Amino acid sequence: MLKKLNLKLLGAVSALMCFAAPAFAQAAPAIDKGDTAWMLVSSLLVLMMTLPGLALFYGGLVRKDNVLAVLMQTLAVACIVSLIWPIVTYSLAFTEGNGWAGGLSKVFLKGVTVDSVTGTIPETVFMLFQMKFAIITCAIILGSIADRIKFSAVLVFTVLWSIFVYAPIAHWVWGPGGFLGGVGLPDYKGLLGYGVALDFAGGTVVHISSGVAGLVAALVLGKSVQVSQSSSNNLILSVIGGAMLWVGWFGFNAGSTLAANNLAGMAFLVTNTAAATACLAWVLLEWMVKGKPSVAGGLSGFVAGLVAITPGSGFVDFGASIVFGIAASVFCFFAVAFMKERLGYDDSLDAFGIHGVGGIVGALLTGVCASPAINPAGVGLLAGNSNQVIAQALAVLVTMAYSAAGTFVILTLLKYTIGIRVDEHTERSGLDMALHGEKVHVYN
Repeated sequence: MLKKLNLKLLGAVSALMCFAAPAFAQAAPAIDKGDTAWMLVSSLLVLMMTLPGLALFYGGLVRKDNVLAVLMQTLAVACIVSLIWPIVTYSLAFTEGNGWAGGLSKVFLKGVTVDSVTGTIPETVFMLFQMKFAIITCAIILGSIADRIKFSAVLVFTVLWSIFVYAPIAHWVWGPGGFLGGVGLPDYKGLLGYGVALDFAGGTVVHISSGVAGLVAALVLGKSVQVSQSSSNNLILSVIGGAMLWVGWFGFNAGSTLAANNLAGMAFLVTNTAAATACLAWVLLEWMVKGKPSVAGGLSGFVAGLVAITPGSGFVDFGASIVFGIAASVFCFFAVAFMKERLGYDDSLDAFGIHGVGGIVGALLTGVCASPAINPAGVGLLAGNSNQVIAQALAVLVTMAYSAAGTFVILTLLKYTIGIRVDEHTERSGLDMALHGEKVHVYN
């Protein structure tokens, strides 16, 4: 009797396991609380880079009659992208489509539920983290034209540029099946067979695309009527905003690990080192060339270092980050101090000179210095893979060409419809009162 009972019990357990096996096999990916907490903090840090970081940084550098206009432009960009991203651009960037763009399967966040997971974090957190990248990318562009663009043009440009320029580039590098990054394509040989491009946190996606867009915008709008005058109204604001950029950049780079792990620690370290090195190098260069080290120069220096280390932050070691900082400072300094004047374009707050040039320097150096000891996915020239430099150069060229063409088309369309530049009287008197009916009151 006991033997029969044992057999029945064994059969019942076996049947239960058979039914349960598919459930175990299809179990949803586990959410890691530590990773999720880190990514929530990183998302906040990246948003702080724009609001209030970039807003104050730019606000202190423009004329006093344009301060509120710049703050309003930055605020508007943050609000617009916060809506456009979950409605359509997240889907275009991060869903499967083809090598050039994602699909529309997640328009209006269709299928993104409270239980959706990306890696070890909720998909909502991943979506929000990437949204903050899209916000600051659009805001950076304003640095080239903030003192002369119509507010209505800012609103429409942000919508169109986010959808037709930023989203495709993000998909190329980070989206599933993107032709530059090859995400999810294990046998993919990269563009022209030289391997996939490395961009850990946005050298091409954020800085090159926005820097080049800023240059094109400056050329399309033309020079400011105040171009010969010193524009900085309050460097104290710029120092505060710049400090917030530096702090927020840790979320930008270390957060791009999407996990609270050892790689995040290394990304944090090299980010700080590159910023500090670039700041000191810029100050010394300016001291030698111009005779005095300026506060604005120090700010430009550490931002250049932060920009340059961004694509390589998850691939390089401490020693390499010093090289990134020095190189970024040298190239960006000469772009800002000499190339802009020589070529005659009016990049008001040096969006191209720092973000565009710094992004190019960082992307190419990543191809040289990427170390498999830091990240097995990155093998650069110094580790024996000369093709990586070519892959990086191709990514730079493609990003520059597409961003330039897309920006030119959008601005030309706006120029002949709603207009993109304020009239000369408004520009001379300042945008604050003319466009927003407010001004900053200065008390003696």
